[in-house]
Amino acid sequence: MTPRRIIIVGSGPAGLTAAIYAARAGLAPLLFEGEAIANNDLPGGQLMTTTEVDNYPGFPLGVSGPELVASLRQQAERFGTEIVSRRVTALDLSRRPFTVATVDQSYETASIILSTGAKARMLDLPDIWSWLNRGLSTCATCDGFFFKGQDVAVVGGGDSSMEEAIYLSRLVRSVTVIVRRDQLRASNAMVERAKTIANIKWRWNSQIVAVDGGDRLASIMLTSTTKARAVSLAVSGLFIAIGHDPCSELVRGQLKLDAKGYIVTEPSSRATSVSGVFACGDVQDSHYRQAITSAGSGCEAALDAQRWLEQRVLQSEPTVMSR
Repeated sequence: MTPRRIIIVGSGPAGLTAAIYAARAGLAPLLFEGEAIANNDLPGGQLMTTTEVDNYPGFPLGVSGPELVASLRQQAERFGTEIVSRRVTALDLSRRPFTVATVDQSYETASIILSTGAKARMLDLPDIWSWLNRGLSTCATCDGFFFKGQDVAVVGGGDSSMEEAIYLSRLVRSVTVIVRRDQLRASNAMVERAKTIANIKWRWNSQIVAVDGGDRLASIMLTSTTKARAVSLAVSGLFIAIGHDPCSELVRGQLKLDAKGYIVTEPSSRATSVSGVFACGDVQDSHYRQAITSAGSGCEAALDAQRWLEQRVLQSEPTVMSR
């Protein structure tokens, strides 16, 4: 099989935007969108579990996550992207051309764009994923607007939970921060700032053991980690802020990763530690984690890959790579 010029792994806004740009450049990208497994592990990434996206430019009335992904997918295909609904099981970046393997087939490619995303860590409770978009959220910036004037809770004790609580405090009636211990892991500056905000409340030495409600979340059950007692807390929103895990298992030991497992890219570039391999979206962004920033980084990765191919492959081997 003739090697591809470019393969994209991942089908969220980062991967699909990269595909749009690569296809328009005449690189005929092959994109692996994965397969649905469980919970939020779906082709299209975390947007597929988001009912309403109000902050993506160009949609003044909002758009559902699946609709946004479908539009990006259609646009990528319109320009010639080949999309395969298979999960990539292995990558070999040790030789050229690179090898991309699925369960039943292997592909060779001159360059790769990785847009495999990240997964929000979730509470270990039965059926917890069923509450997504019914009061449960993993992103205050994305969903806080829908809880204006309501009582909500944030779970977590790190900087992420403090950021979520501070952001939400401007929108909601009250924010209760639920912390398993009697102290926070967050930086002192973040803690001091949160503690000065009047509508942020605290539940120390507490953990959630149940979520209750009808069509939407209405309350959570808390137990004390130090005393044998339980209490119900009435909230209409529950924001999980216990961290994210980048989906970088495929390249562990092959690419440079940071201490949290995010793919390291060069300054002002989406190039990774292996020449010809690029990364975009949440798998290399632990800070913003927004659909629009993922799309922007997908554009950057495609442009970087195009320039790399022009310098290293297209001029020297114009007949080797398939279009």
